[in-house]
Amino acid sequence: MNQQRLNKVLAEMEKRNLKQMIISDPASIFYLTGKWIHPGERLLALYINLNGNHKLFINELFPVYEDLGVEKIWFNDTQDGVEIISNYVMKDEPIGIDKNWPARFLIRLMELKGGSTFVNGSPIIDRVRMQKDEKEIELMKQASRINDMAMEEMVKLVPERLTEKQMVSKLAEIYEKLGADGFSFGPIIAYGKNAADPHHESDNSQLNEGDSVIIDIGCVKDSYCSDMTRTVFYKNASEVAKKVYNIVLEANKRAIDIIKPGVRFCDIDRAAREHIENHGYGKYFTHRTGHSIGIEVHDFGDVSAVNTDVVQPGMIFSVEPGIYLPNEVGVRIEDLVLVTEDGCEVLNKYDKELIIIE
Repeated sequence: MNQQRLNKVLAEMEKRNLKQMIISDPASIFYLTGKWIHPGERLLALYINLNGNHKLFINELFPVYEDLGVEKIWFNDTQDGVEIISNYVMKDEPIGIDKNWPARFLIRLMELKGGSTFVNGSPIIDRVRMQKDEKEIELMKQASRINDMAMEEMVKLVPERLTEKQMVSKLAEIYEKLGADGFSFGPIIAYGKNAADPHHESDNSQLNEGDSVIIDIGCVKDSYCSDMTRTVFYKNASEVAKKVYNIVLEANKRAIDIIKPGVRFCDIDRAAREHIENHGYGKYFTHRTGHSIGIEVHDFGDVSAVNTDVVQPGMIFSVEPGIYLPNEVGVRIEDLVLVTEDGCEVLNKYDKELIIIE
């Protein structure tokens, strides 16, 4: 296992007086072991405790034979994996449980008295994962570099007037060519009125003159995600569209300008939201300002009005204000931001000034 990362998790457990924990989220298991295991409906669990008695409980179906730095406890489909786990846990101590452990496993462990109490242990490893180490930061930058190049190619495709779904298909080809490992989420390509739906599912819509074009895309490279949104216009943009665009752009910049260690996530959200509200479009900014990102495109933590946590060096999250006028126009501008020791670094380099595609 990655000892440095494991030590951080164990230190957080000790702070909370929690001696043992079951981690079941494949992304978190990858974070600690460097191995992706996708169990489907089957049981997979990494048990860690402060005594160093760590075990990986894994079905024989999965050929994980390399040394992961943790003892493997094997079982098969005819055995009760949870009962096997219950033989290793400290039943007289509280046990932390990962947020993504199916109820059929958790309830079974509770029936077997697999701990004195059961607590949500997810925030422990989730918060450790929020602060990226140097290797992770470089991988995140690499993924964003690929995304910048992909965005450039996508914008160049706009004059071809492909359907939204055809644009998504082209993006898959672009990522393949650029060496990405696939999408980090389902891309959002939205034309005109569709752009006023923040989570529009790309369809067979055709591009028309004067449409705004939202291109919200991200790739995975070496298990780390990128995410970026740009909005461009085809042939021309109405005065309202230009006004909305410039308001969103300024909101994006204002939020980024205040990011540094010690600033609260809610203050970053407020910097963007207040600017939009002051121009009378507050009710049309319908989502949080951003989300954390890393191994998963939506890691734990967000840039929202209710998150009073302070940002710390190594955190990476999106800043993506938007304005969505129903049946008229939608604009979103999204960057990924890395918190540094004295400020922040924007990972996306692709131009975000207003662009009208001829």
